[in-house]
Amino acid sequence: MAWYRRSHRDLPWRHTRDPYCIWVSEVMLQQTQVATVIPYYGRFLRRFPTLRALARAPLDDVLKHWEGLGYYARARNLHRAAGVVLETHGGKIPDDPAAFGALPGVGTYMTAAVQSIAFNAPLAVVDGNVKRVVARWFAIGQSVDQTAGMRIVQERAQSLIDPADPGTFNQAVMELGALVCRPLHPDCTACPVAPECAAHRAGTEADYPLRDARRAVARQRI
Repeated sequence: MAWYRRSHRDLPWRHTRDPYCIWVSEVMLQQTQVATVIPYYGRFLRRFPTLRALARAPLDDVLKHWEGLGYYARARNLHRAAGVVLETHGGKIPDDPAAFGALPGVGTYMTAAVQSIAFNAPLAVVDGNVKRVVARWFAIGQSVDQTAGMRIVQERAQSLIDPADPGTFNQAVMELGALVCRPLHPDCTACPVAPECAAHRAGTEADYPLRDARRAVARQRI
């Protein structure tokens, strides 16, 4: 967390604790690079500055402001979920993980991210970056493509969470994976947890996370 405070990228959604703004950013960041999201995030919030504004807007207008981000189901689910919050929760985003997780398009990752950052819920986020960091940190010897391997990653991540500031901790681990513990050529000399990292101590960083062997693509001459 000390490393994160010194080294994190200055991103617009890190300047707010508004659960709506954090939620919008997390939806946009699914399957989309940070640099692509930044201008869309600003424009979207200027047009729909509150959850109520989003819920009451026509879907076509929402999709128009999403145009170019792709994966339009994300926008449809966000719009639908905003309507549910308005109708069922009085326009207030639930600070209960179970209630928030029941909204359209909200899964385990989204719940942990929004609830920890906005409401200090002690839930570990596991995205691709966290998966890689944790798998290397503990040299997890099971494939993260399998349920058993992912369960271990989730349990390990949860064991690390700082209950006093889970949102910052989650963002720190995600940022560590994005900037330092990269898929190829991790910069272990800059890593604040390298002395504790089992893969680094063994010199096997490149071996983790373990994955299932990809099936060869069948080729057929026609």
